[in-house]
Amino acid sequence: MSVEAIMRTEFPEGYTVFFGADGKVIMTPRSLEHSSTIRSLQIDTLALGRHAKVTSDVYLDFPADENSAPDLAILREEAQKQGKRYSFEDVLLIAEVVSVSSARKDYDDCTAKYGRYGIPVYLVVDPYAAEVVVHTQPTGTGYIAAHTHRYGTGKLPVDLADGRTFTLDLDELPRPEPETGAR
Repeated sequence: MSVEAIMRTEFPEGYTVFFGADGKVIMTPRSLEHSSTIRSLQIDTLALGRHAKVTSDVYLDFPADENSAPDLAILREEAQKQGKRYSFEDVLLIAEVVSVSSARKDYDDCTAKYGRYGIPVYLVVDPYAAEVVVHTQPTGTGYIAAHTHRYGTGKLPVDLADGRTFTLDLDELPRPEPETGAR
């Protein structure tokens, strides 16, 4: 798709549109639950320091053009951009927030991909199931360990490979609001 064609395209309201370097157009629905959950994760990263290297929806370079823009990534403090992006080798933790359309991708595809590339910790944060799955011990096909933690069960310390601890406050993760009748 050319830049000119993109500029004339009307994308559906309520979607975020990403344009990959490989020419792919990725559309993902926006929701209050998704946005609020990412914000909550970002707030919890502040304990790592105001200038900690934390990204949200920023492309990271993976081999074989499998680039990703995870909902949240915590990088090594000494990480340096390789060209315009950080490398997957600098990632300590990735968190993906499940949306209605992304559950299979977040639970299955991303678990296999991030494990294959040795991401030390992968969190699947699911506002609809009110749980966080912490994947550790990456392998060539995923992760050896997966532990599920329910929302509302206090603070969850997550050890990072550089010796720091990311503490996720499970009591503060937002839950979807029940739908009400149309106005």
